[in-house]
Amino acid sequence: MKPTLPIILCVTLLAGSSLWGKAHLFILSGQSNMAGLNPNVSFTPTVKKLLAPDECIVVKNAKGGEPIRRWYKAWKPAKGDGPKADGALYDRLMTAVKKAVGDKKYDTVTFVWMQGERDAKERHGEVYEKSFAGLVQQLSDDLGRDDLNFVIGRLSDCMNKNPGKSHWMEVRKAQVAVAEKNPRGAWVDTDDLNGPKDGLHYNKEGYAELGKRFAEKAVELVKKGK
Repeated sequence: MKPTLPIILCVTLLAGSSLWGKAHLFILSGQSNMAGLNPNVSFTPTVKKLLAPDECIVVKNAKGGEPIRRWYKAWKPAKGDGPKADGALYDRLMTAVKKAVGDKKYDTVTFVWMQGERDAKERHGEVYEKSFAGLVQQLSDDLGRDDLNFVIGRLSDCMNKNPGKSHWMEVRKAQVAVAEKNPRGAWVDTDDLNGPKDGLHYNKEGYAELGKRFAEKAVELVKKGK
């Protein structure tokens, strides 16, 4: 009977090891400024460091120049018929998520979003807050979760001084509002990431800092929800 003791002890330790850490899923999406962000530079290293020894899986799928209606399937303009929602990029995102996740269960899921330039350009700022809130609910429903965290990057200040870009300011305000109204939401400032010329896109250092800010806010939400 003596040899059975080490075997029992080994099995107990292996079973217990799965309880030592949790698993966290981070889903990144949006248009060009998310497409330009490489998670491996700063986002992934930061979440892994701050949540160690937990497991962190990061999935990113983004495409430049696209409005939110390419993700949010129930999107509608404020007035008239306008363009139609198709949700094709949302489906592409979910395909990537399912491929990466498989049947694995995660303790937390955090959605990270950097988008809005196209909606401002198309003058759909007044429906942006409702649209993003709808997208968060759509993702929550599809993942079967009522505890989805989200972090949204506010549009930079590149169009702030242009009087003809009022919808740019509307989108900026909507992004802050939707985050501050939801206890599981947060937003990050990008005004200092686009260089001295206040460009639409960020430089190398800007994208690295954006990833770090996203990661830090995401981890705050994860820890807040524990």
